[in-house]
Amino acid sequence: MPELPEVETVRRGLAHFLIGYRFKSAEGLHPRVVKPASLQPLSAVVGAHIKGINRRGKFLWFELDRELALVAHLGMSGQFLVARKDRPAPGHVRAHFELSKGFKKQELLFRDQRTFGWLSVEQLTDGIPQSARHIALDPFDAAFDRSAVIARMKARKAAIKSVILNQEIMSGVGNIYADESLWRAKIHPEIPACELSVKKIGSLVDAAVQVMAEAVEVGGTSFDAMYINVNGESGFFETSLAAYGQEGEPCPRCGRGIRRIAFGNRSSHYCPKCQVRT
Repeated sequence: MPELPEVETVRRGLAHFLIGYRFKSAEGLHPRVVKPASLQPLSAVVGAHIKGINRRGKFLWFELDRELALVAHLGMSGQFLVARKDRPAPGHVRAHFELSKGFKKQELLFRDQRTFGWLSVEQLTDGIPQSARHIALDPFDAAFDRSAVIARMKARKAAIKSVILNQEIMSGVGNIYADESLWRAKIHPEIPACELSVKKIGSLVDAAVQVMAEAVEVGGTSFDAMYINVNGESGFFETSLAAYGQEGEPCPRCGRGIRRIAFGNRSSHYCPKCQVRT
């Protein structure tokens, strides 16, 4: 699933290509592409100008010159693509948009092979769409309160990996960057959060910020064609992964083989020497 770095990369791409454009047409091409709670069909955005592209955690939305916003969640494999004539037409297109700015035209596609992503037309409350109101601030939000987030984590009895994945405590972190952050902070994924010191949890939050910032700079992590930027390019952070997906590979810090364990319905990767569960 695209995590904060991938969604931020998409946000930046959409902003680069589409701010100032007006929706000329908007068409859903799959029965599940529009979220059932959507206030109106996608055609409600026709005629609206794009003022900005915003994000909270893994949620994206197009800020328009009207009270409504076009909201998107990429799910497992959702992609926005600005159509290019020099590339083959992509498959699995679930929604199609035509846009214009003066004499310039753009064609925007939303494709989603696994169809877990969705689009929605929503009203904003204090600048946030209804779908994202329950989502906590992510570490790159100017209003992010590091101390408050650490305190909330410290109060939890659940395994620390479950806590850092909780989007209502701190948004944006998924399985990839959870494993990488825990590795950098030298924390075993199964240690209960309440057993960690405030300082140690702080080091984990800081590691998450650092690793996600580094990933954003190289366009996120692309293991396959399930995630690409709006211009069709892949991200390159996969080459920097120390733990996630590295089972059996030597730990870059100590040389011990990285292990994989079952963690809920996911896998968790860690170094048994650097990340000792005490």
